[in-house]
Amino acid sequence: MTDRRETMARALLHVAAGRAELREARVAGPGDGELLIRMLVSAISRGTERLVHHGRVPASQHEAMRCPLQEGSFSFPVKYGYAAVGLVEQGPAEWLGRRVFALHPHQSRFVAPIGLCTLVPDAVPDARAALGANMETALNVVWDGAPRLGERVLVIGAGVVGLLCAFLLAQIPGVTVTVVDRDSAKASLAHTFGAAFALPQAAPHGQELIVHASASEAGLRLALDCADFEARILEASWFGDAEPALPLGGVFHQKRLSLVSTQVGSVSPAMRGRRSHGARMALALSLLDDKRLDALLGPFIPFADLPAAMPALLDPPAGAPQPLCPIILYGPPSMTGTPQA
Repeated sequence: MTDRRETMARALLHVAAGRAELREARVAGPGDGELLIRMLVSAISRGTERLVHHGRVPASQHEAMRCPLQEGSFSFPVKYGYAAVGLVEQGPAEWLGRRVFALHPHQSRFVAPIGLCTLVPDAVPDARAALGANMETALNVVWDGAPRLGERVLVIGAGVVGLLCAFLLAQIPGVTVTVVDRDSAKASLAHTFGAAFALPQAAPHGQELIVHASASEAGLRLALDCADFEARILEASWFGDAEPALPLGGVFHQKRLSLVSTQVGSVSPAMRGRRSHGARMALALSLLDDKRLDALLGPFIPFADLPAAMPALLDPPAGAPQPLCPIILYGPPSMTGTPQA
């Protein structure tokens, strides 16, 4: 018989624009086809979660931007997040004691349908597995871009998604990848992943495939400027309620450029019908079996400290280091791939 007794948990809620709190949450025992999961780590996706935290999700996108296991609405209060790695405590025998990735907000324990959980490969440690959602996005971007052997590729914006795109693209034989960002400190990361680096004013022209991931009007204008004849520009950013203005009357038509939206909510047409969302996530998690990706992780924040730390994580003061992928710890960190006790 399924044990449906409630357990207590703590969850992060965005309660007003710019303010978050930890609150108690009742978690019912799992039903048929569900798992009770104890959170090991979760990751903050800074771009999207910044918009949620400040109440900047456009009303027209409230339904489209809902996470599968989100609670509440974007008008507050809302539980939001989609990078959870946890240990299965209750459920079918074959899942017990296994680590899973789930698109769940920041919460110490939660219940999720089995269909929304993906096993974490043994070789991938807890914190790196929290990159699963971002790697899934990067994988979908690359599928949409359909890079060709020998192409010149530009990635504008050295956030987590942009760097993961560069990481994947640089592994294709003959492809030359350049990462562009205003922060010269990102150069070492780009080089670690096999890509060149340039500041915006030195960005190379004549690029045949461009991934724009800076979520800025300036970045998208730079993409248009650096594009070669009949180049493809993939817009991987989400602008929220911003409305960038673009010079589409100049080189955009002259060069016959393609500006294509790429978004992770749907499997890329290149693979749709051949890969499900679950298969795409399983592939994304397997691609995290590379120690170089640990350079994207941090800072590491205890869950109890998250509300106080959130402002600096999402909006660091001028001159302060820009976090890439903050990791929230719900117990001692594990970097070995072995489930935490």
